[in-house]
Amino acid sequence: MPYSTLLTPILSFLQCQTPDAWIDEARKPENLQLILTDHLLCELKAAQSGMFLIRKYAVDKDSSDALLALFKPFEEFVYKKQGSLQDLLKANNLTKAIVPKSDSKYGQELIDKMVLLIKEELHHFNQVLEIMTNRNIPYSNIRAGRYAKSMLKHVKTFEPDALIDKLIIGAYIEARSCERFAKLAPHLDDELNKFYISLLRSEARHYEDYLTLATEIAGGDISERVKYFGKVEADLILSSDEDFKFHSGHPAK
Repeated sequence: MPYSTLLTPILSFLQCQTPDAWIDEARKPENLQLILTDHLLCELKAAQSGMFLIRKYAVDKDSSDALLALFKPFEEFVYKKQGSLQDLLKANNLTKAIVPKSDSKYGQELIDKMVLLIKEELHHFNQVLEIMTNRNIPYSNIRAGRYAKSMLKHVKTFEPDALIDKLIIGAYIEARSCERFAKLAPHLDDELNKFYISLLRSEARHYEDYLTLATEIAGGDISERVKYFGKVEADLILSSDEDFKFHSGHPAK
């Protein structure tokens, strides 16, 4: 397939591939609404994760407030069902420059990579919502699956190790998303197939950015911690999971 070169490092990084049973469940027409809704929410959560990182570790108060303002219409739509697609299409625009606070240890690169990630994930949110709107698929909030929160339970409690762990987890989430988009796309209709394939490049870059930042902040080898979270992530993907979601494990019988 034409995107095999892009996927090679992703598949090497992940310690397992998505089970065929998950693909079989995800391709069912009756699960399309659930997949698209959870995908929509995953895009917001990915953007929020980037926002939380730079607000906690990198930016001054004015920049923090600007980020909160950027997210407000998206969060009001998701959590309060206020606003519309047309409102959100106008919303993905920062009103001021995002600058590091004077005592930030992690500098401009963390801001640059996370701001780009935030903008792209919010753009993807709008794209998924537009697809749902055009197909008359109503939005309804659903609870999050176990995937991300189960990995976050393993984050260390002291810095900078906690930040490094969060960045490694971010890399795994983006890598898994990339792998699942690629595996699921051939089983979907032409529009969704093309859309999911179009997401691969940005998801792959996000995975690389997270790993690069983790390595730079650690100032040394992080392979053991990467391996550790790889096992945690693979266990979640391969173990039985009764709550079917975009990042869920092996569908329970």
